[in-house]
Amino acid sequence: MEILIIGLFAMGYLAITLEHTLKVDKLIPALTMMALLWAIVAVFDLPVYEVNTVLKELEPTHIDKILLHHLGKTSEIIIFLLGAMTIVEIIDYFNGFFSIKSFINTKSKVRLLWVFCALAFVLSAIIDNLTATIVLITILQKIIHNRETRLWFAGLIIIAANAGGAWSPIGDITTTMLWIGKKVTTLNLIGYLLIPSLVCVLIPLIIASFLPSFKGDILIDNNDDKSISQPKGTVMLYLGLGAIIFVPFFKTITSLPPYVGMMLSLAFVATFAEIFSKTKIQISSIDFQNDSFQGNSPVHSSLSKIELPSILFFLGILLAVAALESLGILFEFADDLNNLIPNTDIVILIFGFASAVIDNVPLVAASMGMFPELIDDPLWHFIAFSAGTGGSMLIIGSAAGVVAMGMEKIDFFWYLKKISWLALIGFISGSLTFVVLRSFIV
Repeated sequence: MEILIIGLFAMGYLAITLEHTLKVDKLIPALTMMALLWAIVAVFDLPVYEVNTVLKELEPTHIDKILLHHLGKTSEIIIFLLGAMTIVEIIDYFNGFFSIKSFINTKSKVRLLWVFCALAFVLSAIIDNLTATIVLITILQKIIHNRETRLWFAGLIIIAANAGGAWSPIGDITTTMLWIGKKVTTLNLIGYLLIPSLVCVLIPLIIASFLPSFKGDILIDNNDDKSISQPKGTVMLYLGLGAIIFVPFFKTITSLPPYVGMMLSLAFVATFAEIFSKTKIQISSIDFQNDSFQGNSPVHSSLSKIELPSILFFLGILLAVAALESLGILFEFADDLNNLIPNTDIVILIFGFASAVIDNVPLVAASMGMFPELIDDPLWHFIAFSAGTGGSMLIIGSAAGVVAMGMEKIDFFWYLKKISWLALIGFISGSLTFVVLRSFIV
């Protein structure tokens, strides 16, 4: 039966990895795999276990109890993501992200590269690396009209965004999973990973500054976005970013789960969005057929743009991995892996390289069920770094890379030839920095 379960999971995982080849949305194999795995557990009455974090061992439990436990943990992540996504969409509703363009006032390609990478590193830590990449490439398209030059910028933005998301609990879905799953805390995550993440982006950035593609100046037309600017956009940008940054502080003060603070932040931002939107209602916006004001509610508009397929994918993959964890399969695999490769650092480095090929969400979800280490053990921080930055080595290895690939039609082999070696150098440099600093922090 164990072979059947592992085989089913492997087939589902392969279908997720080959999403673009099969032209089947990854939520379909994720949900199918999750439902079938738990159905097998229930029908064949297989023994399930829960983790005793104190004794670091498995204890028998009932399927209803363990399924409800995993559903609760998964729901915390999903509700948190829904709140964060809605806040980002509200900012975008007021075109708030375009006010970032005011920070860009240089014609030098090298300086422009540093400005964009700095923005990517900071923004990804606040609004997540996927959204930061979308925002910055959109602005990039307004500034740089030469496609070849823009591709180089996009490649470095991917590296910077993934590095920036690794050291923040809200910067990447994998670090968010570890944070909500009580594997890491905010201050220790920043303490362990801020410097390695900086090294991870600075080394490739310094090398790229000497490449021919970033020599010379570009012509910037600052009149491109006047027609889409909004008077309240800048205010909503600062309100939204401030509300998201507030969430870790709320968790520290109250010890409540992060999604509670995110809901409070969403309510705060939504209140101002509704107030600001009152001035936008015009007679011409009335939909007589539905007897309603189109665009009257920025919250409703923002919620309609939430990427629900991604939410359902998280639900499916996290509960599928939870089935393997509850059956004890992941812990058996971890023991075998530790016996084969006694050095845990090498195992986690392998995770980093693997995240460039396969989706890092199930990879981190599996690691959370493989290792029994307690909260803030350096192992969890190294996993966060490896999974977050390792994906930069291939264009398909991260959400930021995939979205950039779609927006700029970046060829897989172009990225492999031009950018991957920079990402590899950054990943190795950051990993070595982490290993060195870890001894001082511990």
